[in-house]
Amino acid sequence: MTHKVALSCLPRGLLVTVIFAVAHAAAADEWGTIKGKFTFGGDAPVAAELKADKDIEVCGKHKLIVEELVVGPDKGVANVVVFVRDKEVKVHPDLTAAAKAEKVVLDNQGCRFEPHVTFVQTGQQFIIKNTDAVGHNSNVSTLKNPPSNSLIPSNGETAMVFASEEAIPAQVTCNIHPWMKSWLVVRGNPYAAISKADGSFEIKNLPAGELELQLWHEKAGYIGEIKIGGKVEKIAKGRKKVKVAAGDNDLGEMVLDANLFKK
Repeated sequence: MTHKVALSCLPRGLLVTVIFAVAHAAAADEWGTIKGKFTFGGDAPVAAELKADKDIEVCGKHKLIVEELVVGPDKGVANVVVFVRDKEVKVHPDLTAAAKAEKVVLDNQGCRFEPHVTFVQTGQQFIIKNTDAVGHNSNVSTLKNPPSNSLIPSNGETAMVFASEEAIPAQVTCNIHPWMKSWLVVRGNPYAAISKADGSFEIKNLPAGELELQLWHEKAGYIGEIKIGGKVEKIAKGRKKVKVAAGDNDLGEMVLDANLFKK
């Protein structure tokens, strides 16, 4: 009651301004989480094995497979990239603080890159390390940022920071062990995710409202269509608009047709 009396004493014009400002602030402070799952529309393919032909005494001990399309036994599609395209998206303060404090690590491990797809923000420290018993050469082929080509000895590491976001994921390779390939997603905000082994993904603390997502996969490129609940949805250049409500937003199971990966 005290607040109502205080507001009623304000001049009408100022009162309207105060109410609008409070309402606007309340709406801007609403945050939501989006999640979903990508599954393969067809018989799950079996990943081909790779044969190490360099440093066989070390790399030959590991079971290496082609990771450009990884489909689990439940048909979940791993390594689908989902990120927010909007340039001026409002960022949750907790995520801003976390990006400044946390380092993103890509490891040369088992004569492969771990993880296969990595996400890093501009301005965030990115570390490439090597836990293998042999040296590796990590070649980061960025377009908007200066590319990097570092020789990393066993138990060594190198650090870098990206000033500009990359429109598409950048490939990371090893010139010494040519079967080693991975991808690096560099974005200007924290709103990105890579689907897990079961095809699931989650992006937390998004601002409530309409946002545009972009979907990308190493083998398919920008994903042009998805099927939800048996209905096919065409999404040009992988761009899908979503309305984010406060709380949880489940996009459900998104089936990716097998033909998308025949490029």
